[in-house]
Amino acid sequence: MAKEQQPHWSDILKRRITNSKKDERREEEKKAEETELFTKYYTEWKEGSDKDKSYKNIPRFYYRLPAEDEVLLQKLREESRAVFLQRKSRELLDNEELQNLWFLLDKHQVPPVNGEEAMISYEAYLQVGEKAGPKCKKFFTARVYAKLLHNDPYGRISIMQFFNYVMRKVWLHQTRIGLSLYDVAGQGYLRESDLENYILELIPTLPQLDGLEKSFYSFYVCTAVRKFFFFLDPLRTGKIKIQDILACSFLDDLLELRDEELSKESQESNWFSAPSALRVYGQYLNLDKDHNGMLSKEELSRYGTATLTSVFLDRVFQECLTYDGEMDYKTYLDFVLALENRKEPAALQYIFKLLDMENQGYLNVFSLNYFFRAIQEQMKLHGQEPVSFQDVKDEIFDMVKPKDPYKITLQDLVNSCQGDTVTSILIDLNGFWTYENREVLVANDNDSSNTADLDDT
Repeated sequence: MAKEQQPHWSDILKRRITNSKKDERREEEKKAEETELFTKYYTEWKEGSDKDKSYKNIPRFYYRLPAEDEVLLQKLREESRAVFLQRKSRELLDNEELQNLWFLLDKHQVPPVNGEEAMISYEAYLQVGEKAGPKCKKFFTARVYAKLLHNDPYGRISIMQFFNYVMRKVWLHQTRIGLSLYDVAGQGYLRESDLENYILELIPTLPQLDGLEKSFYSFYVCTAVRKFFFFLDPLRTGKIKIQDILACSFLDDLLELRDEELSKESQESNWFSAPSALRVYGQYLNLDKDHNGMLSKEELSRYGTATLTSVFLDRVFQECLTYDGEMDYKTYLDFVLALENRKEPAALQYIFKLLDMENQGYLNVFSLNYFFRAIQEQMKLHGQEPVSFQDVKDEIFDMVKPKDPYKITLQDLVNSCQGDTVTSILIDLNGFWTYENREVLVANDNDSSNTADLDDT
């Protein structure tokens, strides 16, 4: 059988070279086709197809803040904000326009008078709105009228209530613009330094602070600013929304000091008054026995009635910001605000963090026992018979009624409205004594009031 003729090696090589060239052409064609399709679809997506025309209509909502080295852009932004705030300020009613509005309302009052209050009907209300001018237009709506409508048999509203509503709105907008001038970042919030500048420049406009010496201004500003940040910045971000400042009552309390005839009682209860600021700073100086401007744990132990437990004070110095183991005035202010406002959620959060030694987010029987043991030790030192922890623990859980019968969370304390009582029992011998003898104290108060009534007769 004759051998089959094998192809020559040169023929095989030629065929392979020819096939490889065809494959290369095919690969190039594939790549070209792929690039063409990618370009087509990418262009359609970028420009927006007929199905997604909304892409073209969505307005730009993010604007990058200028960097520190972009001086021109920063100046442009500052000028733009200044012009914007000036325009908003011109849109507000001035004193003359408010006076004119009052005259128009008084002129259009509709009888009969409700007690001593002048009333106005909806028809007369709309007439005043047309005559009052464009700045007043936003106040003369059906929604505003409905808000102020109460149980008048004729469907009218009080002229005084409406005018007070307008005054309040104007004041809020004026204050918002005033605070925005100190918003250096232009992001709708104030940093600590921004609020300090605002209050410092506000001091000369408050007659009740005329007696303060200029050397005390820095301490007064620190005292005032701490209340805003303690209650309005619970996460300690170092900034507060202007909206939150306007929504709380603190600014009202501060601006109340414009009243030259403010009563002594009102001044004493107002954190921002001169007597209150001097009281808090005076207490700090009295506690500072070594006169180094800072408080040690031993010095702080004499705070109030000097009955705070050493265990609680240990936790204060472990958790709060200190300098070489001593507390400065700013940290002391947070401490005072927490203990003087124990019913408030922000104060309970402060104290709860100190009681929650292991950062578990709850207090268990061990935590309660740990702190109450210090109360029992103080009772022994004062010659009193220690109260059983089991009884106190049961009373605490009965008061709080937590969702989990074995754990008390911060929210449980806030919801129970008993947070101030519970914390006082655990950290302050005087607070525990007051709770333990509450029935006797109530009886004594009743006896005192009955005695006073007899003396009057």
